[in-house]
Amino acid sequence: MAIDLKQDSDSTQQDLTAVEWAGIAAALIWLVGAGVYFTFFSTGSGENSDGIRFVFTLVALLLPVAVVWMAVTSARNMRIYREETDRLRQSIDSMRAALLAERQAKTQAIAPQVEEKLAAIAHTAQKTETVLATFTSSRQAGRVQVPLPRSVEADEQPSLALGTPAEDLEPPLSTTDLIRALNFPETQEDVEGFAALRAALKDRQARQLVQAAQDILTLLSQDGIYMDDMRPDRARPDIWRRFAKGERGRTVAALGGIRDRSCLALTSTRMREDAIFRDAAHHFLRRFDKTLIEFEEHATDEEIVSLSETRTSRAFMLLGRVSGAFN
Repeated sequence: MAIDLKQDSDSTQQDLTAVEWAGIAAALIWLVGAGVYFTFFSTGSGENSDGIRFVFTLVALLLPVAVVWMAVTSARNMRIYREETDRLRQSIDSMRAALLAERQAKTQAIAPQVEEKLAAIAHTAQKTETVLATFTSSRQAGRVQVPLPRSVEADEQPSLALGTPAEDLEPPLSTTDLIRALNFPETQEDVEGFAALRAALKDRQARQLVQAAQDILTLLSQDGIYMDDMRPDRARPDIWRRFAKGERGRTVAALGGIRDRSCLALTSTRMREDAIFRDAAHHFLRRFDKTLIEFEEHATDEEIVSLSETRTSRAFMLLGRVSGAFN
């Protein structure tokens, strides 16, 4: 970089010297020509005429020279300003490139951690589903192996409901566990978070929303968009209730409280150009909307506020604003 600046300085000096030499040559030509004219071709008589002729001669000699040097100085200043502008533009471009490189390096450094966390969550979910399947198979096998009296079998058979999914036999998912599961475990040591996630995976509707949220968060992370970096404007609980009851437009526009322009631009571009991302986003929005409708019926205002602060809700606010779900 220093070599380039030195070369620019040398070329500038050469250009300025050429301009100055041209100005000197023009001034000398004018002085010689004007001096010859007023010395040999101009005539006059008397002291007054001699004084006036001297003044006019002096003006005729010096005024054009001054004009020439003003033009030379202006040209030199314009050249200096142009070169300073070019150097400033190059510096800005270098700073922009450095910032982009730093951001990309930071994104590449964070991405493995997020992928590792999501992989751990997926592994836990798969492990839980395997346990549930084993539990269901063992339960049904036990029923077949234990003989029942004919009268008992005739009376009890309808109530046993063979083939009922194990998730229908589980107790209802608590609101606290649902909220904690939708925020996902903070770390691998988050025992309560994983317990809530396992409980949510046993509930059919909660499991569908968790899986849809996991898919969309993974896709967003590919563009360096992470919900932990979001600081959306908080919407009042009554606005969430209005949205759950079907209101759209200006009354619920506050739900799109994401203000990060870069995240909005990246997500909007991905929605237009990536069909897989678009399908995953619309599926996630439908699952969240359906869950919110049932959640709002029995949730308190404090629980709605807690739900709105989860990673899943932040993804909903971002995608809802980009897709126009609040319009």
